[in-house]
Amino acid sequence: MSLPLSLPIDPMLATSVNAIPTGGGFVHEPKWDGFRCIISRDGDEIVLGSRGKKALTVYFPEVVEALSGWLPDGAILDAELVVRAGEPGAERLDWDSLGQRIHPAISRITMLAEMTPAEVICFDVLAADGLDLTAEPWEVRRARLEQFFADADPHPAIHLSRYTDDAQTATEWFTQFEGAGLDGVVSKARDGVYTPGKRGWQKIKHKRTAEAVVIGYRVHKRGHGVGSLLLGLYDDQGNLIPVGGIGALSDEMRDALVAELDPLVIKDADGNPVLLDKPRSRFSKSTDPVSIALEPELVAEVAFDQLEGHRFRHAVTLVRFRPDRDARSCLLEQVDRAPSYDLARVLAQ
Repeated sequence: MSLPLSLPIDPMLATSVNAIPTGGGFVHEPKWDGFRCIISRDGDEIVLGSRGKKALTVYFPEVVEALSGWLPDGAILDAELVVRAGEPGAERLDWDSLGQRIHPAISRITMLAEMTPAEVICFDVLAADGLDLTAEPWEVRRARLEQFFADADPHPAIHLSRYTDDAQTATEWFTQFEGAGLDGVVSKARDGVYTPGKRGWQKIKHKRTAEAVVIGYRVHKRGHGVGSLLLGLYDDQGNLIPVGGIGALSDEMRDALVAELDPLVIKDADGNPVLLDKPRSRFSKSTDPVSIALEPELVAEVAFDQLEGHRFRHAVTLVRFRPDRDARSCLLEQVDRAPSYDLARVLAQ
């Protein structure tokens, strides 16, 4: 059965808002923090497409196998690929393990498919039985998606995302589900159609601020200027732990920071900058930017969503530099973390 939509497909997107809409006509879903994935089946071929229109199929063979016995021919779904970690009763999304699944070596792909298997959380349907459903309202598409799950029992790694039309319940989810590694809440109009590539939904994400030490910078890929600032926080033993970086900088700031950071550059006995980079692997490119180590003196206030383990879950945003702050006061323990919440309870319907 041929597909009614051409691949690859841009998924529908959401605009950031400050609050969950309380008016009627909206439904609210958990905002899963994984790899956005457009899943399609054309005959025996199942394709996993990323938000950036790149094929993910080869990296997740276990997901393809799980879908092959359930997904009907002529169907296109919008979903999220995730990896879970933790003991039963205390599971959460594992962003780091998910990111490691993208690897060029087939042998490693096979190994990771067994060690850190991915799962699929489905929340929309773009096509069914070879028919385009994007012009149908959300509630019609949702009913068809639920029918998929009613028609055949899915593999345990395939889940149907929950939703609520109650803003108060969505507010509770926003707080509770963060402890399982979720990213916030997405609100959708019941009568809204699916518009690929357009921001027709609303998303409410967690945002926090913290103060971190600038421990280095990565040279911009163009060969000059600061590509990103590298950050660290002190643990309770006084160890400076790398926690992530700031990549969103203006071109003007990228060039100005090189001169401003120069007095902090750590140099070896020969006067050459000390690098933070790990030894290059056979997969490294000669053009990969180098990272310059800095004396841990400059403090930056940053905005972020979550700290998972000892790493900011995504790139953080620079709020301002804090020359008035002592770098030793930038402790891991200062960072606000969500109370733990079991991922299995989120997935349960």
